[in-house]
Amino acid sequence: MLRRLYDWVMSLAASRHAPISLFAVSFAESSFFPIPPDVMLAPMVLARPDRAWRYAAICTLASVLGGILGYAIGFFLKPLGVWMMTVTGHAGGMAEFKCWYDQYGVWVILAKGLTPIPYKLVTIASGLAAFSFPMFILASTATRAARFFLVALVVKKFGPAMLPIIEKRLALFAGILIALLVIGLTASHFLGGSSGGACAA
Repeated sequence: MLRRLYDWVMSLAASRHAPISLFAVSFAESSFFPIPPDVMLAPMVLARPDRAWRYAAICTLASVLGGILGYAIGFFLKPLGVWMMTVTGHAGGMAEFKCWYDQYGVWVILAKGLTPIPYKLVTIASGLAAFSFPMFILASTATRAARFFLVALVVKKFGPAMLPIIEKRLALFAGILIALLVIGLTASHFLGGSSGGACAA
């Protein structure tokens, strides 16, 4: 099923309604759709390098708006949000993400929104955890813009063959950031003598 969806999304990238389709896929991916918009963004930028920044902007705007829908599902429709986390293999996602938000705050959105981790998990969990909505919007805009404009830049300059390397580097950089955060928070924990619990991995 995922392969059929992937092929369908790729076919949309070649259609004359590609920008509208890119907006729709980017919006849906932030709350429920399983295929990331990168698979449309890359061939569209390759076909029209002069529109690379326009396409990246479409992805960013639609992804943030879709993220608002994901946040609303978690915040206002908690049972549905929990069910969606469960069917995507994150049955304990609510407690896990809430723990991360309590300890790391906005860094959770910044780190996870930049990496290949499904962003819908972040948006729904943000609503479930009742994370600050203004901060959610700011962090989502920053992290999604960074991701999509970087993808557009790489494809425009080097072609799609570089994308897997960039994705690996994004995950690496986000991992280093999280590691530094954990080290800093652990140090403050011991220096301050607090007794907070650890989140699940």
